[in-house]
Amino acid sequence: MTAQPKRYITEQEYLEVERTSTNKHEYLDGQIYAMSGASRIHNLIAGNTLAALHGQLRHKPCQIFPSDMRIRVMRTGLNTYPDLVIICGEPEYTDDALDTLINPLVLIEILSPSTERYDRGMKAQHYRTIETLQDYIFIAQDYYHIEHYSRQEHGQWLLQEAIGLESRITIGSIACSLALADVYEKVGMG
Repeated sequence: MTAQPKRYITEQEYLEVERTSTNKHEYLDGQIYAMSGASRIHNLIAGNTLAALHGQLRHKPCQIFPSDMRIRVMRTGLNTYPDLVIICGEPEYTDDALDTLINPLVLIEILSPSTERYDRGMKAQHYRTIETLQDYIFIAQDYYHIEHYSRQEHGQWLLQEAIGLESRITIGSIACSLALADVYEKVGMG
């Protein structure tokens, strides 16, 4: 018996299904990929991070979105849902549904054991092709650690790390800082 080839799904077909689905899926190269649900710790970290940054962005021309805001990477065609997305200025969307952003300034991913390899590898490669992207951030779930990549001249990316609850990172593109004590508030790590 031979495996049947997967049918190529157009991006429009994906969007039609995705916009009515109760579950989230990524789309790339004609294929749809189910996304796994988030753990309690993942959700707590996401909420803490959103709260910490929202307060600093309130009087700036920026918006922060949680994980239900889809982005499209224009150069590669990836449709995905980062854990947090920040844009400044006018949001740009793929169509009139206003549910797929194309101009993120900052992307934040909370690393899960099941997605860490993908988030650091292929997904990060896609992110780095986004012309508007200035910062992307990985937040660990199992220890107090944030990795912050910021775009430099000539397409280079600078890595800065913050380790331990007393540490913080500065996100230059939005003139905000993120204290690990705030990110990991109420997250017990024995």
